[in-house]
Amino acid sequence: MRLRRWWEGFLEWWSDLWPTRRSQALDLSLAVGIAVVDAVFLWFTPQDFWLPPSVVSGCSVLLGLALIVRRRHPVALALFALVLGTVAGAGAFSVVVTLYSLGAYTASRRIVLVIAAVSFVSFLVQPGPTANKDPFLAQVAGGVTFILSPVLLGLYMGARKQLFASLQERAERLELQQHLLAESARAEERTRIAREMHDVVANRVSVMVVHAGALKAIAARDPARAAETAAVIGEMGRQALEELRQVIGVLRQGEDVLPQSSPTMEDLRALVDQSSAAGLRVTLRVRGEREQAIPPAVSRAVYRLVQEALTNVHKHAGDADTSIDLCVRPEYVEVEVTNAPPRAAPSHGLPSGGNGLVGLRERVTALGGVFSAGHCDGGGFRVRAQLPLPASSPADQTP
Repeated sequence: MRLRRWWEGFLEWWSDLWPTRRSQALDLSLAVGIAVVDAVFLWFTPQDFWLPPSVVSGCSVLLGLALIVRRRHPVALALFALVLGTVAGAGAFSVVVTLYSLGAYTASRRIVLVIAAVSFVSFLVQPGPTANKDPFLAQVAGGVTFILSPVLLGLYMGARKQLFASLQERAERLELQQHLLAESARAEERTRIAREMHDVVANRVSVMVVHAGALKAIAARDPARAAETAAVIGEMGRQALEELRQVIGVLRQGEDVLPQSSPTMEDLRALVDQSSAAGLRVTLRVRGEREQAIPPAVSRAVYRLVQEALTNVHKHAGDADTSIDLCVRPEYVEVEVTNAPPRAAPSHGLPSGGNGLVGLRERVTALGGVFSAGHCDGGGFRVRAQLPLPASSPADQTP
């Protein structure tokens, strides 16, 4: 059991030495190749080493095989090669590869420079068979070639690898950000489409249901009024189809298919008249500068707010008295819809998803306005919004 755990730990350590199979094959081949080349080279080189050639070749094989840990433990490998190479005179090509790995895979540049400097000094002061034969400048040139050059090359390759890694990370981060922005844009688009569909379908159909209920109640006793109510239902159905066609056109072709005109005061009065025809007592009061130009987006927001508020009155308050207060100032437009407490529960039973007020808040907030909705102190309900006006507005009629 202990042997099995040791073997599993060894396999885990062995697999952690290399990030990929390619690097594993490269390091194994390099270690074996360097070990064989150094052993053969130092065995047949006629040098007067401190130790017999067989021992020096064996130490060279050990240094070469140690290269398999050059990626994970470059500092320990460099210290091991420095000590063994200085004492036994072992290693030739393996030392070069070790110094390159030190520069390429060590995070601390200070440690790299310290070990490189110690290796360079030990190369100059190490006594050996060539110590008294080569001039000092030749020894310095040899140290620069075989000690400092691999370290500098490793530092360059390590910095290059880090640069590529940072660029790849930045590219992945930018790709993730683009993906998140695309998801956010799709979510906003879905919200906008849902809001428009709610305004077109839910509001119009809700009022049509109220009119249909009134039509059923008066069809027998008041045919003339029933015919008038039926005409109102038909007109509202045509308006709903037209607005629905515009929304579908936006989905297919973009915002350019939207009509350039914005809701006018006549449109707002027609909306109020539709609710009045359904039995709701509605009063509309307009204050301020009626002739002031208002941007289309603000006009549509005011129209949708009044439309949603009246629809909610039909749904929840039945025939409760309702007042609409519209105030136009040079700096802002303020609209407030208030209904009294319901006298009786509505009989039509219209469903409510709770998305209308949420959509209004999103629409008003997107224009930089302030929105509030809630119950009044004496009962009833109030919906209020204040929308800022730009310094210069396109010439459009006030709603």
